[in-house]
Amino acid sequence: MTGHQGLALALFTAFVSITLAITVWAGRRRTSSEEFFSGGRLFSPLENGFAITGDYLSAGSFLGVSGLIALYGYDGVLYLVGFLVAWLGVLMLVAELVRNCGRFTLADVLSARMSARPVRIASGLSSITVAVLYLVAQMVGAGSLVSLLLDGEAARARTWTVVGVGALMVFYVVCGGMRATTWIQVVKGALLLGGSIVLTALVLTRFHGNVSDLLRAAAQGSGRGGAYLRPGLRYGGSGVARLDFVSLGLALVLGTAGLPHILTRFYTVPTARAARRSVVWAVALIGAFYLMTMVLGLGAAALVGSGAVRASNAAGNTAVPLLALDLGGGAGSTGGTVLFAVVGSVAFATILAVVAGLTLASSASVAHDLYGSLRRRRSGPSAAPDAREVAVARLAAVAVGAVAIVLTLYAQALNVAVVVGVAFAVAASANLPALLFTLFWRRFTTRGTVWSIYGGLVPSVVLVVFSPVVSGGSDAIFPRLDFAWFPLQNPGIVSIPLGFLAGWLGTVLSRAPADPGRYAEVEVRSLTGAGAA
Repeated sequence: MTGHQGLALALFTAFVSITLAITVWAGRRRTSSEEFFSGGRLFSPLENGFAITGDYLSAGSFLGVSGLIALYGYDGVLYLVGFLVAWLGVLMLVAELVRNCGRFTLADVLSARMSARPVRIASGLSSITVAVLYLVAQMVGAGSLVSLLLDGEAARARTWTVVGVGALMVFYVVCGGMRATTWIQVVKGALLLGGSIVLTALVLTRFHGNVSDLLRAAAQGSGRGGAYLRPGLRYGGSGVARLDFVSLGLALVLGTAGLPHILTRFYTVPTARAARRSVVWAVALIGAFYLMTMVLGLGAAALVGSGAVRASNAAGNTAVPLLALDLGGGAGSTGGTVLFAVVGSVAFATILAVVAGLTLASSASVAHDLYGSLRRRRSGPSAAPDAREVAVARLAAVAVGAVAIVLTLYAQALNVAVVVGVAFAVAASANLPALLFTLFWRRFTTRGTVWSIYGGLVPSVVLVVFSPVVSGGSDAIFPRLDFAWFPLQNPGIVSIPLGFLAGWLGTVLSRAPADPGRYAEVEVRSLTGAGAA
């Protein structure tokens, strides 16, 4: 084992030890479903803002987007724009209203004025699908990082890393619930921002603070010259590529407001006003991070070279670790060893925190939405008490972790940002139309809600299965097969309108009209907080 391998392992072990201690401490204080699913709603806006930052800034941002910028320049930066702009919609349309209308999950909001059982089942299935896709992206990032760290046994290291990360995320959720998950995300958010600040300062120092010199060096290091700084390197050259870019942009901008693990964060604060202030803190922190990510991606192209990044990992997921090694003095140097180890441990922290939040959100959907609604139908309103829902959530966390591990083992060649973009597309197609219609359309009905969810979920998943992400290319999940008839990597441009159309169509074809009294009740509750949990 080399110096940077040993140091990175030591730092990562230290972080895991800290998070395990947090989990054990938090688990002793978890006494009810409110504690398990929402942390007792005791977090301040600043704490929750850091937790949202930690939850949102995933491996797709830290590893995937920086790698895309290193490889494709201008077109990679487009990911940052989409990820950040999305939060304006969350701030203005979603945060306060969701906090006032729900309790633990997205389905709580959707069922507030609808027949609960079909809406909860549909919303639960959609939330689990989005969470699993997002989990796969994080665990692919973990495998890429470890394969760089232990390049002598890359394939074996990836496999054991995926299994290990899956086991840790299950432990965090089963033993600590939302309280532990939130504090892990707070610590991870602080580490990620601190590490990014250090790396950004070193990159800018290398170019004496001259951004123009950095851009010129990045263009030269990319091997593409001026094309690196112009649109079209990844999403140009054909009408299909341009359409793929539009589809991606729609998914990134609209998908955040439908991500289940982000929506659950609004239930961890005591009031709707605190939820809005949490988002304000998150926007500031996330915006600062994405500015630094752009510098890191350009720095990787300028100092490491796009060719070297691609040789290390074809999808570009190792750009930031390689940049850290170069900034510290290169392979074999003490500075390079230390900086590489720090970046590696921060990346692992990023992955662990996000997968914990995703696993908790998906297990909450299984227990509170799927199991709760089925149990209540069989045995009455009191048939799914707190203790039973928490027990089911624990079992669901194990099952979700197992599914994510299996899928990840087949998806190691993908860029994590691409997989995250797919998850955003599914969220924007299935969850967002139903959420907006529920909050703002008086005539919206139960049938419209169910049709909206399935009308976005099924097309988006089907189109992904038959897209180049799954087959038909060297970087697909099944590179030796080719059953891709849908040409776009991201299905958002087709599936998002279908979700809205299905919701409208289901509503106008409903036999039972919407109850104006229930809509008025939800409207008052969403705007004033009267009766909120």
